[in-house]
Amino acid sequence: MSEGRLPLAANGLQLNFCKTLACDNFGRSDANLYILQHSNPKRPAMVCRECGAFPPLLNNREVLNELDRLSQHHHDGLPSCKDAQCENYGLSVHTHKDRYHAFGFSGDRQRYRCKSCQGTFVDRWSGTNKKLTFQETLLGLLFTGYSVREICRKLEINPKTFYDHIDQIASRCRRKLADIDARWINHADEYQLTSNYRTLQPLSNNGVFWFATCDANSGYVLCQHTNYSADATPTGFTDHNAFQVDCQIVPSDYSAENNSEVNIPTDNLKSRIDVKYQNILARSNVEDPLGNFAAFNYPAVGALIRAPYTSYAHYLHILKSLTDNKRVSIYMPQDPVLRSAALTICLPRIQAGTVDLMYVEQDENWADSEPSEMIDVVLMGWWRDRWAVTQQPSGASKGICYLAGSNPNVPYWLKTASTKQIDFYQDRFQLLFESFINEPRRKLRPAGIHPLLDIFRAWHNLCYQDRCGQTAAQRLGVTDSPMTLKCLLS
Repeated sequence: MSEGRLPLAANGLQLNFCKTLACDNFGRSDANLYILQHSNPKRPAMVCRECGAFPPLLNNREVLNELDRLSQHHHDGLPSCKDAQCENYGLSVHTHKDRYHAFGFSGDRQRYRCKSCQGTFVDRWSGTNKKLTFQETLLGLLFTGYSVREICRKLEINPKTFYDHIDQIASRCRRKLADIDARWINHADEYQLTSNYRTLQPLSNNGVFWFATCDANSGYVLCQHTNYSADATPTGFTDHNAFQVDCQIVPSDYSAENNSEVNIPTDNLKSRIDVKYQNILARSNVEDPLGNFAAFNYPAVGALIRAPYTSYAHYLHILKSLTDNKRVSIYMPQDPVLRSAALTICLPRIQAGTVDLMYVEQDENWADSEPSEMIDVVLMGWWRDRWAVTQQPSGASKGICYLAGSNPNVPYWLKTASTKQIDFYQDRFQLLFESFINEPRRKLRPAGIHPLLDIFRAWHNLCYQDRCGQTAAQRLGVTDSPMTLKCLLS
């Protein structure tokens, strides 16, 4: 480590630069443009000489390692080339059909051959599900609120068998969704996405955050990730140092930093936005929400990943899957952990003028069909973000902060931009499985929740019907009818 340089780029990826769009240094990674210091971990390691912003440094290689971890989980169990030396390794048949061809059957399961290395493999979930009725019953009990112990007693199985079935169901769900995800991505004219993150287990204080992104209109969930790895080891130093190996891992001796988080008011939108800025600035790292924790309990197994690394990798994963020449709009709640990642990863699209990024905050009783009154423009927070706030006759308020793009049409975005769909998705998961995710023994063992997230994403996209009897996939136009649990598992 030496003074006056930025962390090295990795495979051409350099994420360290000023994140203020109006600043001349935005997108520029010349170390001479910044004040850099590595001696005091309690002060910003990087300060922009032009605008005074202090974006935290990131290890570019470890962001790519985190991307590999997230992508591996997203595609876990999907049929793909198994040769680690092959260029098609890990690339699913469902999303890269041009790289493989069908090569007969193994029993009733489809076999494929890789066009690059000529290796063959079998799609293990393409055959008949001989445990269909049992798994359908298991899911039905789980979705109606029965605990793991009660389900095991009713079905006369032990907990290990229960979790083995959950893992198998999750793999089938990922396989089912891979085809439909690709159908949407390939045929959509543009992408209007909304993202959010929240604590996965609200009562645990274990630092596991759940990042999710869905289509803003239909609610179809594209992908979701957590900053927890069951396979990693919690090594490293308490203070983050972007020049060290494995610096993305939170060490097991990490302790909570903040004991004075300001309560967020619920009655006034502008006050709510202002208090959120105060809480963000109270963090030692403005991009890490773990800095707002007053109590912290490290998971008993596995390792916690620093939230910014997962956030950057989350958007890298999304942007890699989308078609380059199609317009992307991303709506997100007010927080730099999402803003900085989206701005940074979307830099080529910002330069090409094919992206719109914005904060969206609105009251729960905001009605999209109801007209609003005069738009009030205010500059808020240390960053002097330009917020446009409007109010409906009923008293409900909504505000947007247009962060980046070539179409800053405030009235249009006030009508169309929304985070309601992703909020509904995450709220519903935590409501349906409240007892499961907050079970005392699971508070420090979040690994068991990961397959349940995959199952819920499939159920939400393909099975759950709104008041009009349509699923998210139907509203998106990629399926014709709702899918039953039996169809999902077959």
